[in-house]
Amino acid sequence: FNKEIYEANTIVWNGPMGVFEMEAFAAGTNEVAQRLAKATKERGAITIVGGGDSVAAINKAGLGDQVSHISTGGGASLELLEGKELPGVAALSEE
Repeated sequence: FNKEIYEANTIVWNGPMGVFEMEAFAAGTNEVAQRLAKATKERGAITIVGGGDSVAAINKAGLGDQVSHISTGGGASLELLEGKELPGVAALSEE
């Protein structure tokens, strides 16, 4: 996955790589967090972290301020990217 992150200009991360809360299983999640921060800093990649667990993971890694955008709306964010109508946004758009 390192190569894919390195080459991508826009990266959406939704979901940790395992049970990151337990140190024995946190390595993959921490590596993704570090690679996203590096892609943002070194190449100006747009990095979006979505979902409560992903936000908790990147903040636990101390890298939350080193990505482009953080949103706790994981499932909603994915639905928005799919082009689905979000009821809350639709309600705001009604006249």
